[in-house]
Amino acid sequence: MALTLDSDTALIRDTALDFFAKRAPVSALRKLRDDKDALGFSLPLWRQMAELGWAGFLVPEAYGGADFGCLGLGQVMEAAGRTLAASPLLATALIGASALALAGSAPQKDAHLPALAKGQRLVALALEESAHHAPAAIAATARRSGGGFRLDGEKRFVLDGHIADLLIVAARTAGAPGERRGVTLFLVPGDAPGLTRTRTFMVDSRNAAHLRLDGVELGEDAVLGGVDDGADVLDPVLDRARAGLAAEMLGSAAAAFERTVQYLKDRKQFGVPIGSFQALKHRAAAMFCEIELARSAVIAALAALDAKSDDAGALASLAKAKAGDAFFL
Repeated sequence: MALTLDSDTALIRDTALDFFAKRAPVSALRKLRDDKDALGFSLPLWRQMAELGWAGFLVPEAYGGADFGCLGLGQVMEAAGRTLAASPLLATALIGASALALAGSAPQKDAHLPALAKGQRLVALALEESAHHAPAAIAATARRSGGGFRLDGEKRFVLDGHIADLLIVAARTAGAPGERRGVTLFLVPGDAPGLTRTRTFMVDSRNAAHLRLDGVELGEDAVLGGVDDGADVLDPVLDRARAGLAAEMLGSAAAAFERTVQYLKDRKQFGVPIGSFQALKHRAAAMFCEIELARSAVIAALAALDAKSDDAGALASLAKAKAGDAFFL
């Protein structure tokens, strides 16, 4: 199991750290938040990221991507997490690219992956319908209509949903909410008739939207994967998303720790730096160990996803749980 980075991946990490530190500091997020920016991220910055190939890290080379894998994209997301950089990395480069690459038909891949890899197409997964993460609790419906389907329902907390060119919508074609089988994924254009998108401003300044589907008509070719088998597509996609979020949280936690250590060096009490006090040394050491354990878990999960290991899902969940605890600490 890989717990360290090879030279190519380490180079990506160094490049990303330098890029976000110089071009997307925390002050950039604050400005987007205070200005209530319509996009919620910098489009020129996203284009620069696409030029570096990051938008296409999970896109096969045959469709214009770099096909560098989850471990490579994870380094970019960790670097983005260090400065809380706002970008479509998670929604488009990770979740959207994964869903299309893993389950898309040849025409669907041809239509969307090249543009996605160039940073010219934004994608969003419309999954949740409540305030809790519950992939099987889908109540939105997709009923047979003519030669296709008619979608009705609502989606909440859709990351980048207000600006996405393409939405991947989970709707129920069979069964009842809570049942795994009967969920189908559909590719819905962002400007589809019957689709209403309402921007929501989250407390963490993340881009999100509330979606309403009122009789959205789609053809049979809009189905992503198989009818009633959307859960089989969502499982690996959400595993990748969890590992990517863990990488992002790892970056934020590491940045917070480094600021803390610097404060321990700079702040003086009784004429000496407070970092010289034994109790604070112990707490700093404990924090360092937790971050390094989280780093190992994140790298292991990302590498397992690339290797398509049987335990990739468990490792992704472990990484997200460990990174979340370390970040909170």
